[in-house]
Amino acid sequence: MSEPMEPLDGGQPQRSDQPRPGLRYRLAQAATDLLRTRIDKSTWRIRLVALGFAGLFSIIGGKLVYLGFKPEPQSLRRAASEAVSRPRPEILDRNGEVLATDIKVMSVFAEPRRIIDKDEAVELLTAVLPDVNAKELRERLGSRKGFVWVKRGIKPKEQEEVFRLGLPGVSFLPENKRVYPNGPVAAHVLGYTNVDNYGIAGIEKYIDGQGLNDLTMAGFRLDPADLKPVRLSIDLRVTHAIRDELEKGIERFKAKAGAAAILDVNTGEVIALASLPDYDPNNPSDALDPLHINRMTVGVYEMGSTFKAISIAMAMEANKVNLNSRVDARESLRYGKFTIHDFHAQRRMLSVPEVFTYSSNIGTARMAMMVGVEGHKAFLRKMGQLDRLRTELPESAEPIVPRHWGELNTITIAFGQGLNVAPLQAMMAVGALSNGGQMITPTFLKRTEEEARANATQIVRPEVSEALRYLMRVNAEKGSARTVDIRGYFVGGKTGTADKIVHGHYAKDRVFTTFMAIAPADKPRYLFLTLMDEPQALPETQGYRTAAWNSGAVTGKIIERVANMLNLPPRLDLPTQPFPLLARLGYGYVNTPSKGN
Repeated sequence: MSEPMEPLDGGQPQRSDQPRPGLRYRLAQAATDLLRTRIDKSTWRIRLVALGFAGLFSIIGGKLVYLGFKPEPQSLRRAASEAVSRPRPEILDRNGEVLATDIKVMSVFAEPRRIIDKDEAVELLTAVLPDVNAKELRERLGSRKGFVWVKRGIKPKEQEEVFRLGLPGVSFLPENKRVYPNGPVAAHVLGYTNVDNYGIAGIEKYIDGQGLNDLTMAGFRLDPADLKPVRLSIDLRVTHAIRDELEKGIERFKAKAGAAAILDVNTGEVIALASLPDYDPNNPSDALDPLHINRMTVGVYEMGSTFKAISIAMAMEANKVNLNSRVDARESLRYGKFTIHDFHAQRRMLSVPEVFTYSSNIGTARMAMMVGVEGHKAFLRKMGQLDRLRTELPESAEPIVPRHWGELNTITIAFGQGLNVAPLQAMMAVGALSNGGQMITPTFLKRTEEEARANATQIVRPEVSEALRYLMRVNAEKGSARTVDIRGYFVGGKTGTADKIVHGHYAKDRVFTTFMAIAPADKPRYLFLTLMDEPQALPETQGYRTAAWNSGAVTGKIIERVANMLNLPPRLDLPTQPFPLLARLGYGYVNTPSKGN
């Protein structure tokens, strides 16, 4: 027999024939022994745990210090650099006045990967930036991007409130913001930029096309100090004045819209331009309103009787008529089922000056028929009336030209119906007929007369140009342009009234009026144009809504107000021989004393 086994732990002795404890029992027993508190071994265990915690906190603290002093990741710096709006050159008027410039503003950005509680961040940010869309911000913060904008161009108070939130992953970046200190003045010329300072319209877009975009895309970091200002032909003071007078005129004559411009006929410089209603480029979303187009370059219209200046000059250049010629206006002109009437019918033979001053549709149409369809088309093309006008402004419209041009088209286009052109395009033609016969493309950049003449084209003989100035001056003295016969300025002018086309038909109760004036008529420097869309007949206009009563009246106010700004001082004595070429050809001229307005 085997002897009994000694107890393992002082307990009852185990019999050799009893089963050995299982693995689960032994593991449980070991765990109990490990966790059993023993005074002699507790000290080293506490020290071990404390050492472990100390090491863990040291690692975390070291990581935080490292992250605090670590430079921005290259990807974040690149994203921020690409997102920040680039600088732009200043835009100045012809006298050095600032029209557009950059200022530094702060913008809020976020790093979505560093934001712990995105819902809390959205709630806090939209509380201090209420115009930020919460849904869009939550989507941006929920992206996997390293950089997103929260809001561009914040105010100093908003920056302070965001800073006080103390949100990790939300910070600020300085960037450039385009501002227009004169508000809507010259807005259609300047255009505007988007939030990233890219030009969207006007001169701003033109600047980008001249290389600014290429430099940015190539990765060049532009310093504002290295960008040369862009100097325009626009005069800020004159532009403000014509906009103010135009606004008063639109209100007075209850017109739907209007526009006005001044062109230097010797350099082609646009000195002033206004189109109402307009917009403030500091709030560029207003520019998207269809009513806020630039009516001088984007709108195309039938220019009415102002086009007769071109038609009569064409007949003179073709040697079909001269100032002594007489044209049959005894009866209405019939062509097929159409009949051409005169608004101020004289029902007699008219001299060429009388055709102009009475604004005879019949007389002008007969002169155009003398030239013929092909000659008419060729002359208008030479005058730049059949192709799109190209200037620094990207916004311009194609003329609306008859698809099938026959004799009836020549008849109606001669007196300003059936061909739609941009008003600045018509100004270019009349300017060329005023300056001695040289076609000069309009520009919105400052340039000298020598630079302009170097690229000019002679389109009519100088004596034809002088004859046209003579006709415009006589019309201001005796005809429909008497509203610009301002004492001491020797102004010439021409009216134009066209029925508007509504739903494919001419509406008898809606008109589009234009008025052109040159000053001074003997040695022209400036061409003025005013147009009004749907002016109304008023008691003080004796029930008329034709151009002389509205666009002409506004043009007269503009000339009186801006003449001194344009260095056109009044002359006490009018010229005794204002048209020397005509005098040598035997055409006399007698001054009619100016009555003023």
